[in-house]
Amino acid sequence: MRFGIISAGEGSRLASEGFSQPKPLVPICGVPMIERLARIMTDCGAERVAVIVNGENPETVSLLRSLPVDLVVKKTPTPMHSLMELAPYLDGDRFCVTTVDTVFSQGRFRAMMQEFSKTSFDGLMGVTSLIDDEKPLYVDVDSDMMIRGFHDSQDGCRFVSAGIYALKASALDVLKECVESGQTRMRYFQRRLLESGMNLKAFDMGQVVDVDHVSDVLKAQEIAKL
Repeated sequence: MRFGIISAGEGSRLASEGFSQPKPLVPICGVPMIERLARIMTDCGAERVAVIVNGENPETVSLLRSLPVDLVVKKTPTPMHSLMELAPYLDGDRFCVTTVDTVFSQGRFRAMMQEFSKTSFDGLMGVTSLIDDEKPLYVDVDSDMMIRGFHDSQDGCRFVSAGIYALKASALDVLKECVESGQTRMRYFQRRLLESGMNLKAFDMGQVVDVDHVSDVLKAQEIAKL
């Protein structure tokens, strides 16, 4: 399976709060966040790991050039466009992609990848009951954790998207359609996957946090130990 890491943002919120390091280099358990992710993916048997960064920080680019990853250095307007840039590296049978600032338990991620490797479903989407995001995407599931919808409001949903997408390669056709139609948000992509007839199942990742603020770093350190 192939893996992708989206890391083309600017990390402006962390910088505005006085954090001097670029977001991808924020240490999680002593390891730069982006290196930790790449290691986890490699440990899960990655055929290849592709990473996109905006190139504005030479330290981040230098670190990634020392790792066994396919590196794309390009500034993109949205995460969906970043994913589109990674598409040639993900095309094959199955892939998993996440953003650099998503911190989760390595054990839960491994379990998710093991389930995805043997499932017949079109996708396995990471979810969490820890609602920590400023604009969460709520995930409606049935009793078997099959996804029925993605919503902007809670409406009784137990989970929110954890920003971890494990999908069959056919999802890249839906991604291309979204980009070409002018859509810019990842949540629209997820909705279009359902609308296109893909069977998506949710996987409970336990606690997951997006590192957007300095206060999130401590939470991330604790979650990474789980």
